[in-house]
Amino acid sequence: MEQRLLTVSLPPHIHAPGTTAGAMWRVVVALIPALACSMWVFGLGAAVVTVISVLACMGTEYFITRFMLKRRPTLGDGSAALTGLLLAMNLPSNLPPWTIVIGAVVAIGIGKMAFGGLGCNIFNPALVGRVFLLLSFPVQMTSWPLPGAGMEYLDAATGATVLGAIKMGELSASDINVADLLVGNTGGSLGEVGALALIVGGLFLVLSKVITWHIPVSVIASAALFSLSVGGDIAVELLSGGLLLGAIFMATDYVTSPMTRSGMLIYGAGIGVITIIIRHWGAYPEGVSFAILLMNGCTPLINRLCRPKRFGAERRRR
Repeated sequence: MEQRLLTVSLPPHIHAPGTTAGAMWRVVVALIPALACSMWVFGLGAAVVTVISVLACMGTEYFITRFMLKRRPTLGDGSAALTGLLLAMNLPSNLPPWTIVIGAVVAIGIGKMAFGGLGCNIFNPALVGRVFLLLSFPVQMTSWPLPGAGMEYLDAATGATVLGAIKMGELSASDINVADLLVGNTGGSLGEVGALALIVGGLFLVLSKVITWHIPVSVIASAALFSLSVGGDIAVELLSGGLLLGAIFMATDYVTSPMTRSGMLIYGAGIGVITIIIRHWGAYPEGVSFAILLMNGCTPLINRLCRPKRFGAERRRR
């Protein structure tokens, strides 16, 4: 009797027209309004930081893939370019080039390739690079250029961010013009300015089905509710700092976020609450990066907790 072997492949089994590269480049497109806003606010510095970050991330991935792993370079999937762009959005526009390169090497080399490359990393690579720089070079990473830097780069005038000024008691929430937060007339990293541009990019990602609404909405809603419960100003909490950038573009990373919708809601709620806790009682005026990395580490547990029912199976009655 002839025997036939049954070949079983790993899921998913449903084919779709979308590709990894397509999703990555759509995120890059969605970041263009925020990048344009940062260049309008900070001028030359924003462009220099972005170009160096993207090139350094792509160069690091090429070197590791080609010469250390002896594999075919994977730059075409867009993940290295996106990591470089996201890293740049988390940096001040007057950061020295050598510091940017170090951050890019850490982001790609340690945050991504050390775990096996795209799809294997457990933490968001851009945030790994950003937090490493913040802890290693706190002075450079907290010298925020003021709006209107123009053609100035390393010598741009600096000052505290909105959250930093509130933390130090120099400003109160009532002194802040919400319109300035929306259009980017504030200091901070490249991705902390222009809340309206970030929202436009987020809507593009949702409408093009690159991401779903679950993580961004749960991050924003939980941050708003928890901020209200501790007496914070909701508008300032949501529109200043890196909350929108993190909620829309970084927490939604496919690899480091939960797979199920219920898991996404838990994950996003944890990010929002931890962010406000760090902002109000932590040593840093901003806590989005730490919150996302902490919840990245919780993703396997959330996936286990919110494991979907197998197709055709019935839930056991207790």
